[in-house]
Amino acid sequence: MCGRFAITMPAEAMAEPFEAVPGNDLSGGPDFNICPTDMVAAVTSAGGLRRLRPMRWGFLPHWYKTPTDGPLLINARADTLAHKPAFAAAARQRRCLIPASGFYEWQTGPQGARLPWYISRSDGAPLAFAAIWQDWERDGHSLTTCAIVTTGANARMAEIHTRMPVILEPADWPLWLGEAGHGAALLMRPADEGGVQLHRVGTAVNSTRADGPELIEPI
Repeated sequence: MCGRFAITMPAEAMAEPFEAVPGNDLSGGPDFNICPTDMVAAVTSAGGLRRLRPMRWGFLPHWYKTPTDGPLLINARADTLAHKPAFAAAARQRRCLIPASGFYEWQTGPQGARLPWYISRSDGAPLAFAAIWQDWERDGHSLTTCAIVTTGANARMAEIHTRMPVILEPADWPLWLGEAGHGAALLMRPADEGGVQLHRVGTAVNSTRADGPELIEPI
């Protein structure tokens, strides 16, 4: 799964690799501990224009009466994405990319200890998570919400966890965003092992209240 990630760059720098126009309502600074229900930045495409937009991380199906009316859907499994009622329409019509500098995953240590790792691209470029999004509205309250698509882990990640987010290469962005025809399902596969790097980080990130660049420093 993907339950926490980090953005170490401002919105303008985040938008540049995607050739996206950043919205004025994006958070201005880095965030080293993005958690479920936080607002995240997502790249969408429509009418030949890519936009970097804020979205709530936690997909809300249209039948939820309130944001807490059911399970918190931060991830969507690649193997059931096209068929699960909550996600099927978004998988066809509302795909997006979520930029990240890296993400965290936890390994179970001695006596059940939660040992965090930080995963990023080997070349230092931003990650692009495959994601889906949906507008939700009820009783005058509206939110644009999203979920990160996950798949089985590659061999390197499998040492820590059985799953990982779908990480897309730049050449695949147009297909995922619906700019280049059909066949996006073929993109939902583990990242190449050489494309990502992992290192242990301190347990401070175990707290959702923690923030700061020290969270991603190797130990």
